[in-house]
Parts: sequence; C-alpha cells; structure tokens
Amino acid sequence: MLKRILNSLDLIKELTSQEDILIVQDIDGVCIPLVKDPMKRVIESKYVKAISSFSNEFAVLTCGEHEGPRGVNRIIERSIGSIEAVRKEGLYLPGLAACGVEYQDRYGNISLPGLEKGEIDFLNKIPHKMEELLIEELPSVMPWLTTSEISKQANRAICDTRFSPAINLNELFSLVPNKIEIQQNLQIMMEKVMNKVIFFAESKGLEGVFHLHISPNLGLKNGKEISKYATKDDIGTTDIQLIINGALKEAGLLFLINQYIKQKTGESPLGKDFNVREAPRSASKLVEKVFENIPAKEMPTIVGVGDTVTSIMNPKNKAWLRGGSDRGFLTLIKELGKKFNKENRVIFVDSSHGEVYRPSTKGGSLNGISDPDDLLKFDLVMEGGPMQYIEWIIKLSKIRNKF
Repeated sequence: MLKRILNSLDLIKELTSQEDILIVQDIDGVCIPLVKDPMKRVIESKYVKAISSFSNEFAVLTCGEHEGPRGVNRIIERSIGSIEAVRKEGLYLPGLAACGVEYQDRYGNISLPGLEKGEIDFLNKIPHKMEELLIEELPSVMPWLTTSEISKQANRAICDTRFSPAINLNELFSLVPNKIEIQQNLQIMMEKVMNKVIFFAESKGLEGVFHLHISPNLGLKNGKEISKYATKDDIGTTDIQLIINGALKEAGLLFLINQYIKQKTGESPLGKDFNVREAPRSASKLVEKVFENIPAKEMPTIVGVGDTVTSIMNPKNKAWLRGGSDRGFLTLIKELGKKFNKENRVIFVDSSHGEVYRPSTKGGSLNGISDPDDLLKFDLVMEGGPMQYIEWIIKLSKIRNKF
C-alpha cells in the first residue's frame, strides 16, 4: 500500500523555512503529460512562469532535449506564444538535458559540457542509419504492412534529437492494441536495431563512447539496462536512446550541484570544467566525491521529482527487478541527504494519466513502481499526476518567491 510521509502542504511549509534549496526535476510525465506522439506535447504557461521565479533554486534533469524541433524549448515557445518574450523574460527551463550533456540557463544559452566534435558529427548522421535499420527489421514483426506504411511508421518512430537519438514505439504499439506477443516482438526488434547502432559506432572508431538508455527499464544486468517487456497490465519499454557514456542522471545531479554552488558563491567545488563524463560510475563513489569536495554549509536541501521508477518481481527467483530512469538520481538525493544530515525529499508523480500506459497509484497501490523491500522511499506521491504537481509547485513558488 502507498505510505505517505508528508502531504503537499507540509512539504511547502518545510521548504519555505529552508534557506537554501535546489529542486531537481524530470520533465516528461512530471510537468508535461505523456503522449504517444512527442511532437504533440504541451506545457502549461502558468507553470513555466512560476518556474522562472525560482532562479538558481530549480533545475531540470532529463533525457529529453532542450533544443531542436523536438526540444522542450519549442513547446515552451508555443505555450507562451512568443519566442522573443521567452528569451527576454528567461522562461526556458534551466538545467541538464540529453541525460547530462546539454546544459541551458533560463535564457536559452546552451553549452555541451564533455562532448567532442567527432561525437557530435556522428550523432547528427545516425538517425538516418537508425531509420534504415528499422525499415529492414519491421517486416519481420508486422508483415502485413505495405512498403510505404513501413517507411511511414519507421519515420515516425525515429526521434532525431541532436544528442540522444531514439526509437519510440508508441505509434507502432497503437497499431496492435492488446496484442501482447507482437508488442513484445517490437521491443525485441528495437533492441536488435539499437545494438546494431552500437556496433556501427564501434566500426567508426567510437568504441566505448555510447550506451543504450532503455525507458522504462528494470535496472542493470552486466552493466546494461534491462528491457521491460509488455504485459496485459503494463506496456513496458517504449523507447531506447543512444546516449554518450557517462551521461547518466546520477552524474548529472553532481553537475547541477556544482553549478548551483558556483552561481551562489562564485566557486566550483567539483572543478570549473566538471562534467558528467568525469563523474564516478558507482553511487557510493558519487556520494564520496561530493562529501570530499563540498562543505556541508554550501550544500542545499535537495528535492528530486520524477515519474519513471519501476519494480517487478522476477518469477524465476522471486527477486525484485528495480529500475526506471529516475530511480538512480532520486536514490542519490536521499543518500546525499543522509551523508550531509539534510532533509532531502523525493516526489513521485504518477504519469499514468497520459496517453502512454504506466503502472498507476490508483487505489493506493505502488505495484509495478515500488515494493515492500525497496530502499527508495517517496516522501510525497502526486497521485493526480502532472496537473497536481504543477498546482503544487506554483503554490510553492508563490509562497517562497512571492511570485
């Protein structure tokens, strides 16, 4: 059953009493409802304006992207209705995108910490290769589609984002509703295509440069993320992104803490040029690096907000398989709180209210999200989804920042 540690008003009171806070928030499923077609995402203008009032106290941490046709910046500009107003008023969402390699301030100024030119050039060209591979593989799973339909669906499935190109299956899933075996075969096919992309990168001299980010996933096995296959109750994995190695949300959290302190004090305790590729890989070493380099007086109270956390039992050995792209950074926030004696908080937003099926908290259950032995405990669960979270953070902004 769902256990609440706090209610939303209690957390607002708690945060307004803190001198230094940093809210680190995912985007899709948190402040933007999930939709099958990413190009149709919308964001509330009142949310965007409220976030701008936090200034240095807010940062996004997402595997989506800021810039480009599919970027969140375009969604914000459509919501406000004026690119000039967004830039002038600083209404872009500040923080890290592409899982940690695309940094932006609230005025839309972009930097690419840790990325090299050869990697950028490869990423610019790979979506076309991904589409070719998908066209080759789709007929084996959906042989009834015509050649033109296959080309059309492959084009729709490829997300040609600049630094994290991906395959998204939502449109293909909609062609086979309730056909679990075909949905699973699509997921297996997607893995096959993306593994070919990794091999292609290696053939171009980029061995060890990229990894595959599977969303949602069931954690790691031998250093690789585990797909979550469709069932009658859960569609499971919907997309796989090609990500720069080291670009993980956990490492991104350290980058954001470093930036927060730099903006506050003028000093960069983790280094002026610190980026995600320089961060340790293990959670314990991430905590150690922060503790060894950042004085307790400079650490803010951190609030983490995410929606992609999973937990299901392996029927073979009865062990819990825990994953989700937000699990790592939310867990790290709690561990840093323990280490620095801070009341760090984590908020889970139920994103099952959108067009993409996700495990739901409806009925007071966390089935498919958490389990009785899960060490990650949510301080607050937004059962009402993104709209409830948006209302909450607007209220917090009005009280804390007199917005």
